[in-house]
Amino acid sequence: MLSDRFGRTIDYLRVSVTDRCDLRCQYCIPKGFKDFETPAHWLTFDEITRVVGLFARMGTHHIRLTGGEPLLRHQLPDLAARLAALPGIADLSISTNGTQLGRFAEPLRQAGVRRLNVSLDSLRADGVRAMSGADSMAAVLEGLAAAKAAGFDAIKINMVPIAGVNDGDIEAMVAFCIEHGFILRLIEAMPMGPTGQASHSPDLAPIVDHLARRHALTPSAAPLGAGPARYWRSHDGGFTLGLITPLSQHFCATCNRVRLSVDGTLYLCLGQEASYALRPLLRAGVSDDDLEQAIRAAIELKPERHEFVEAPGKIMRIMAKTGG
Repeated sequence: MLSDRFGRTIDYLRVSVTDRCDLRCQYCIPKGFKDFETPAHWLTFDEITRVVGLFARMGTHHIRLTGGEPLLRHQLPDLAARLAALPGIADLSISTNGTQLGRFAEPLRQAGVRRLNVSLDSLRADGVRAMSGADSMAAVLEGLAAAKAAGFDAIKINMVPIAGVNDGDIEAMVAFCIEHGFILRLIEAMPMGPTGQASHSPDLAPIVDHLARRHALTPSAAPLGAGPARYWRSHDGGFTLGLITPLSQHFCATCNRVRLSVDGTLYLCLGQEASYALRPLLRAGVSDDDLEQAIRAAIELKPERHEFVEAPGKIMRIMAKTGG
């Protein structure tokens, strides 16, 4: 198994296939941002498949495709099919903003993707516009309907509450998720880049307490993926709520993931600068054994924890640069 110097098993790899996105969510990509990676530096599907295959050989069985918006990458279902067929891959999932999901839900399901995380921060058209910078709600709802019809094992709605913008929309989102059988996850905004540092999450603890009382939720120990969310479930099983709190209750001691960016850089922590460039090795014809050793050396650079609270202005790269 692949493990770091703090004894944490690394069994989860998030793979960014593009840093580009068709939205400008206020906690992610700044409006007017143009400093995207040149396509010549993007890892090819062959390169991605090779790296993921080596991770799988070392015991990393959970793979998530991310971005930017991953569905903007041409022929993404083809890559998904290649990754799903690799020996040792037990779980292939994708994070998307949902704008392209209406076209791709069924092809992704047929390719072997089993779980979806879809970003949706409001059910008000003006709320979606305020959060995403676009009139994208109709397209996202269409995509969710297509995903539900395609029969994914789990569809999670990722909602980032921002104080004074959409924190009043949580109850409506709960009702929507109960109606459609979706899992709702509330996520604290992380201070990455100028947009993330300008976004302020409300205190989620009293919100969760209120929802737990109203919907008879109790903590659930059942895992719903490889990530860090804590879950609550209603007694009748009709609603599941997840909470991701990288700031107020960080989970660094159990961090099991690293991120491969579109340009082949392994980022070992969202809140630190530790990274390792794999693309130069791939394009220099490195052997599999040497590439495996490079990956193991990279994992040794994984820091013990982030410093989002102590140094909120430390990380200036945007979330889409790192890979969701």
